[in-house]
Amino acid sequence: MVLHKKEDTDRMAIRELKRYKLRMQVITRLYKKSPQSALSLCNQTHVSLPTVRSVLDQLISEKKVCISGTGTSKGGRRPLLYSHSQDAYYIVAVELGHHKAKALLLNSLNQEVTRIHEYPTNINDHMLEEHMEEALSHLLKESGLARDRISAIGVSMPGLIDSESGINQTIKIAGDRNIKERLTNRFNIPVHIENDARMQALGEFIFGKAKNTKNTLVLNWTWGLGLGIILNGQIYQGSNGCAGEFSHIRILPEGELCECGKQGCLQTIASTQKLLKMAMEAIKQGTVSQLTKRFSTTPTKMKVDDIINCAQNGDELSISLLNKISTKLAWGLSILIQLYNPELIVLNGPLTKAGKYILMPIQQALNKYCLENISNNVKIEISEMGEHSGLKGASAMIFQKIFRDKSMDKQVL
Repeated sequence: MVLHKKEDTDRMAIRELKRYKLRMQVITRLYKKSPQSALSLCNQTHVSLPTVRSVLDQLISEKKVCISGTGTSKGGRRPLLYSHSQDAYYIVAVELGHHKAKALLLNSLNQEVTRIHEYPTNINDHMLEEHMEEALSHLLKESGLARDRISAIGVSMPGLIDSESGINQTIKIAGDRNIKERLTNRFNIPVHIENDARMQALGEFIFGKAKNTKNTLVLNWTWGLGLGIILNGQIYQGSNGCAGEFSHIRILPEGELCECGKQGCLQTIASTQKLLKMAMEAIKQGTVSQLTKRFSTTPTKMKVDDIINCAQNGDELSISLLNKISTKLAWGLSILIQLYNPELIVLNGPLTKAGKYILMPIQQALNKYCLENISNNVKIEISEMGEHSGLKGASAMIFQKIFRDKSMDKQVL
């Protein structure tokens, strides 16, 4: 008798687990594409139509899913279409940069509930929590939501990040490195952190140019060279979450000192920092240029956009500088192409506004440095998401965790 009871209990537990997994599959499928019919979800999850409808009915009763319309008919009744309920979940996505952060509040349809809010901070900011608190208050005021409606906060930031423990090893003071602990204690809301380049890759993979690809590299070309790697349709993190440190590939053994403490890293010859340094040196030497005319007395006020604008206006110096920096980047890209054999490389960051002035020299250099059979297989494209890719990636990360985590799921019932 005892044995039969245990077998019955085990069978019930297995059925409950299978139903829970199906529930998460349905929620995730609707997050990635909405609205969808029950038959479409049935075909994707490989379970019976009545079972899918039963799960959908349960989610509707919990106000997580709603009927959002009807589809086209092929002769019978028009099928009902299902999507996430707009207010089932709300999350905050934050992307930290070198000097400022961007924050955004989104709902469970991945719609932006607020505008992007920018505020000054950085990963070594002792007042990171206070500044994020101010940003959260701003978003809540704009949205009209109460704090208890926020299900989770996703933070993307530069650095060597262990996403499981929530620790950023790049932060200078050891006691400040556990970002997850610091922010969770402050807000009493689940917080998850990830590397900014991986979040940009995830954003592109779900919503942008990398959608429907399996082997893609996403590069954030800015003060550093952040690399997100998509291998076999998955975001690649490496053995301890440190994959993608493209900035610190050593290119010139006797090169400039990098901020990491090594000499000749790719970052020292191919980042926006280097571009601005080269431009300031040319101005100092009195090179004839629109840049010299505009910034001869205030070279430190020059920005990447100024160089791009001058190039687009035909300035020879600006075009030459963009050509040089793009060729140097291509040295590094050629290594990645030979190693990973990607189908696509997506470029993001301030330099991508230069368009053809960077794409042409990159392609020419790759033709020179790569094996033809490999380089012919890869496309180089500029992101259409711009500043949204990292924020959308952070939001996708959070929703994926919500859909997988039973404890978080119960919190918002």
